[in-house]
Amino acid sequence: ERNGMIGNIYSMGLALQVLEATREFYAPREWDCVQAFSMVTSHNYEQPMAIAQVLPALVGRSYLDVAGLDCPQGSGMHGIPKASIMVQYSITNKLQGKHFHYSTWVTVPGGSTLLRVLEVAEEENPQTFSFQTEQTSWGPMVVSIHGLAANDNDRTYWQFLSSGNALEEGVGTYKPKDREHIQAVFSTW
Repeated sequence: ERNGMIGNIYSMGLALQVLEATREFYAPREWDCVQAFSMVTSHNYEQPMAIAQVLPALVGRSYLDVAGLDCPQGSGMHGIPKASIMVQYSITNKLQGKHFHYSTWVTVPGGSTLLRVLEVAEEENPQTFSFQTEQTSWGPMVVSIHGLAANDNDRTYWQFLSSGNALEEGVGTYKPKDREHIQAVFSTW
């Protein structure tokens, strides 16, 4: 009736996931899958949360399928191990208290997230590269490195850079490339 629209464009992703996941045992009425997907693919989504809700449906999955995925740690598609990459990781504070700058090289499987790089750096040298995260609706956010915590009152935070440019993704999604230099710099906003 509405050219495939279910609710509004932002509820479409979850609606499609539900309809796909329940189509075998719950069908209040026929629905036109092709028309609904056409509506979704013709819209230019810009909000990450809306994209996150519609993407599983576009690949024929729902968030319910995640529990059944078999992904051995450190391997890629079909169990083929991914080649290792080396990432240079630096932490710098020239803002508060005792200033510091430390750098290390970390080896991780290709396709690893920046969060994995931080974890390996901490495993190899916890005295220097310890860190803490807080879970947000957008993924983990680094709130403390080397015992220095971000503070809203001081307007301070840990900014992540690659080649001097601020990363546009968080540590839980950004995937560094081989030989990339990632910097965590204590900053103000």
